[in-house]
Amino acid sequence: MNDFLRIITHARRFKSAVKEIGVEQLEEVKIKLQKIIDDRIAEEEAARIENAEKIEKIQKYKELLAEDGIDPGELLDGSSEKQGKRAPRQPKYEIWSEKGEHITWTGQGRMPNVFKARIDGGETLDTFLIDQ
Repeated sequence: MNDFLRIITHARRFKSAVKEIGVEQLEEVKIKLQKIIDDRIAEEEAARIENAEKIEKIQKYKELLAEDGIDPGELLDGSSEKQGKRAPRQPKYEIWSEKGEHITWTGQGRMPNVFKARIDGGETLDTFLIDQ
């Protein structure tokens, strides 16, 4: 596509590319290209009209809401609002390492090595559950 645009948008390249094409074929290309241009113009005009109608309707609704004393922001149920960071999870498992460190784990993400070593040693994960 880039080669096509590079050729068609540069007069000398375009003239060189169509040098071997006859006048009748060039007329056919001209008719087809004009049809594409007309269709594109019609599509853009339809989109512009549709957008103008939409903007007009939005303005009308805003005016109606203002008359009733309703802020447009009140219509949102909050689900589309940006949510902040979620609260950190509470630890689900705990263990005391051999160094005397108290290590907790939520059960999410990578398992700490201390837990891994003890589980590989034969203990079950349930032995480290925090009583709640």
